[in-house]
Amino acid sequence: MSKLKIAIQKSGRLNRDSMQLLSDCGIRIDNSKDQLRASSENFPLEVYFLRNSDIPTYVQKGLVDIGIVGENLLFENDETEVRILRKLGFSKCRLSIAVPKGNSSTGLEELNGKSIATSHPKTLSRFLKANEINATIQVISGSVEVAPKIGVADAICDLVSSGSTLFKNELMETERVATSEACLIGGANVNSLKAEILTKLTLRIESVLKARNLKYIMMNVANENIPKVTSLLPVLKSPTITPLGMEGWSSLQTVIQEDRFWEVIEQLKDAGAEGIIVTKIEKIID
Repeated sequence: MSKLKIAIQKSGRLNRDSMQLLSDCGIRIDNSKDQLRASSENFPLEVYFLRNSDIPTYVQKGLVDIGIVGENLLFENDETEVRILRKLGFSKCRLSIAVPKGNSSTGLEELNGKSIATSHPKTLSRFLKANEINATIQVISGSVEVAPKIGVADAICDLVSSGSTLFKNELMETERVATSEACLIGGANVNSLKAEILTKLTLRIESVLKARNLKYIMMNVANENIPKVTSLLPVLKSPTITPLGMEGWSSLQTVIQEDRFWEVIEQLKDAGAEGIIVTKIEKIID
């Protein structure tokens, strides 16, 4: 049976997030022996665990059908001919310029004539050129953040997530060069049989990602307050309203974005909503 081949990072945060996505899609993969290749038990998918920087090349050459990589890798390897099939919303970070704490001048123009250490020279070069900044780029593949301390460079350009690494190395973020997140990428062509499998996988991914920021909410509302309550709710469609055993009251059920919920919770209570219950949604399929 033909299987869709997907490449993901062999270790690190992107590996964990990618494997969690596949698990949430109901795809079981046993890689307990830390193999470089593993097959799904219940879906026609074969996973290849590769170095992050190798994944776009494997996809471009057709050695694998699809891959999951950080968008920053595509910025840096812009000559690689792959397509972003979907941004996945996890492993978010930013590529930023940082300077030692205590610098009196932190504006972008202050980088003129300075040296910047980075492992993303192409992305940084495009940014400096677009902003007409003349700085020297020092390419470092290891621990970029120590460069100012040891006198290799005046500033750094590196990936930032929480900012804790910058803090530990007494650096402060001054300019954001680019933002990045995990992406599902594909090559120029996928044969018809594998395209069918990819369509099924994409449907699962879409349903999981759509549900991640949504909650199912239920509440009891006096009938005369229903118009006021429903006007406050950002919903996918109109809410479901079911009469309760208590005369004059109904149960209202809908779906709400989690990051909007706390903005309206007090308003819902003031509008007459009671017994509010919020539960997680695993998947949404349109």
